[in-house]
This record gives sequence, C-alpha cells and structure tokens, in this order.
Amino acid sequence: MKGGYSLAQIGLHWLVALMVPVQYLTGGSIGRIHHAIHMGMTPSPWDVVQHQLHNYAGMAIGLLMGVRLVLRVLHPPETGAPGTWTGRAAATLHHAFYAAIIGQACMGFVASYFWFGIAPYHVIGSKIILAMVALHLAAAIWHTLVVRDETVDRMLLPRRKRSADNL
Repeated sequence: MKGGYSLAQIGLHWLVALMVPVQYLTGGSIGRIHHAIHMGMTPSPWDVVQHQLHNYAGMAIGLLMGVRLVLRVLHPPETGAPGTWTGRAAATLHHAFYAAIIGQACMGFVASYFWFGIAPYHVIGSKIILAMVALHLAAAIWHTLVVRDETVDRMLLPRRKRSADNL
C-alpha cells in the first residue's frame, strides 16, 4: 500500500466528515429564528438549540480544519499521481477544501458575532462546499469501483512506517 495519512489526520478527516452534515441539518434554524424575531414572535426553543449547535460545531470544524492543515504541512501525504491531471485535480480539490471550510467557519463566526451582512456569502459558501463534497465522494467511488486502487484505503488505514523490507 502507498504511504498515506497518519492516524491523527485520518481521525480528524472523519470527525470533520461527520460534523459537516450537522451544519446542513441545523443551518435552517438561523433563518427561522431571524424571521420569528422580525415578526415579533418568540423563536422555537428547538430552533435556538439548533442555532447554537450550528454555531459551536462550525467553530469546532474551523479549528479542526486548522489543525488538519498544520498536520498536512508538517507531514504531507505521499500523493498517488502528482504529475497527472487527476493528481493535480485531487491536490487542487484538497487545497480548496481547506480554504473553503476554514473560510466558511470564519464567515459564520463573523456573521454570528460581528456583522450579519456577510451571511449571504456564508450561504453561498455552504453550496460550494456541498458541491465539493459531492465531487470528493464521486472521486472516492470512482477510485474504489472503477480504478480499484488503494486511494481510499489511505484515508482508512494509517500510513505504515517505511522499513528496509518495504523499500
């Protein structure tokens, strides 16, 4: 198997992957709360809980992605095909994920605590990230079912230490 990611990198990847859907499931509560307040009504307690979950999970995702970025810089994975168009596309998508998700967390923080005017850009960012996730999943499925290579295994199993036997 090609060298891949460390256990920490894999764990952070899957933790973020589990947290991102929470953002999509709880994001609608924010609009409902603002609408209720605008209409002079009391927001639903469940919407308030979802809004708080959305805010704090978003901040956690931003921090976790920052840690992932530091780990990636300190311990870059061995890429499968760096000179090919697919290798360049994969690298571009991964870099875009870091930028988009960290940027999204920052915009959400600003929208929540400083300037709500940035909220429309935060919504656009969520749609961009959703499209990136769909592309990422399609590539994982393609590697697993069509190419049948070890690309996905790299994010499931920690990288092995290189020994004299493996060289």
